[in-house]
Amino acid sequence: MTHLKEGDRAPEFEGVDQNGNPVRLSDFAGKKLIVYFYPKDDTPGCTAEACSLRDSYEELVAKGFAVVGVSTDSQKSHQKFIEKYNLPFTLISDPDRRVIEAFGVWGKKKFMGKEYDGIHRETFVIDENGVILKVFTKVDTKNHAKQILESLEVA
Repeated sequence: MTHLKEGDRAPEFEGVDQNGNPVRLSDFAGKKLIVYFYPKDDTPGCTAEACSLRDSYEELVAKGFAVVGVSTDSQKSHQKFIEKYNLPFTLISDPDRRVIEAFGVWGKKKFMGKEYDGIHRETFVIDENGVILKVFTKVDTKNHAKQILESLEVA
């Protein structure tokens, strides 16, 4: 598993959003971007993380950020997740893991003593030039937006 770090260029990616529209890194040229990877729609930790970003969305947008979530869930699952929790941002459906693997967030995980392959919950903050400003490998799901905003004040 390769791991991107602060100062690296974000990988060019192309995925499809909840409505089947293409989403590329190049779509955000000249803008700042938060790309967060999460395991599964409508599960407790993933819902807490999405709602944290939703609740601070206006503040993130005011600071010039777009927000994109990525998981292997289907477009239909993403649509339901967005509707249920009133999420104002795009979710990429990545069942073939092209975006997930480009960012190096697929790999071995452990849960309740079992080891399996899955998505590591990580977030990448990318600047207007496509350079990674911050990588969160330890995501506080309930306070993730605050975690991001506080890190930007320090940067």
